[in-house]
Amino acid sequence: MHESLLIYKKFKYLKLTLTTVILSVVLYLYHSPIGSPNGGTWLGYTLGTTAALIMFWLAWFGARKRSYKKSKGNLEEWASAHVYLGLALVVISTLHSGFQFGLNIHTILYFLMMIVIISGIIGVYFYLKFPRLITKNRNGLTTEMMLNQITEIDEDIRELSMSLDDFTVDLMTKAIEETVIGKSFIIKLRGVDPDCPTTLARKHLRETFFSENKKTAEQLLSKLTRKEKILHQLRKDLKMRSLLQIWLYIHVPFTFAALAALVIHIFSVFYYW
Repeated sequence: MHESLLIYKKFKYLKLTLTTVILSVVLYLYHSPIGSPNGGTWLGYTLGTTAALIMFWLAWFGARKRSYKKSKGNLEEWASAHVYLGLALVVISTLHSGFQFGLNIHTILYFLMMIVIISGIIGVYFYLKFPRLITKNRNGLTTEMMLNQITEIDEDIRELSMSLDDFTVDLMTKAIEETVIGKSFIIKLRGVDPDCPTTLARKHLRETFFSENKKTAEQLLSKLTRKEKILHQLRKDLKMRSLLQIWLYIHVPFTFAALAALVIHIFSVFYYW
């Protein structure tokens, strides 16, 4: 779905969107209202109605899209229409306003809508890019499988470190018991924990010369390196999922805010009309 969303049926909805946009621009250029162009002319009402219908449809699709999970083709078509019609709103709503902005509900609606559209573009980028990156990063493993591997490695680390000095044993214990994949919001977004106990233990072991138990230290270093690699995979996976979650926290609330402003906008227009 992520690969065909933008090119669905040979750019069917891109063509439909371009036709709608071009028609809107042509009508706007040839429209000669009394005074400056505005939303109160016949063209203004036509473009405004079109924009409002598109906004309601886009919001409805967002609420109903989970119903189409079992029908891949249906979801692809609706998602493709969602993307391109959302972009069409930029032109249609701007022409509807006649480029007249001020401190009023109409302008507030316009800017709320633009925030939704811009965040939607970012969301499309995320959903086109992240699934492939997540699949590549996991390398065929699930989160549960990677966590199980870490548990097994921790058991080996605990056993191997028993023959080393107390300071090293303490570091290894912290690496086992205090390593956290996403201990703060910032670290989740960074995808890297510079103070990770496992990393600190691995660095200590690499920098320490063991005249005795050299073989044990090498095995331990190998285990820590392997664990660090799995932790990197998990943190990278969490980073991408956190970005998607943040996107939803922005896109969804602003969508509801834009819809509320749209309802007020429509009511005020007809009330004062």
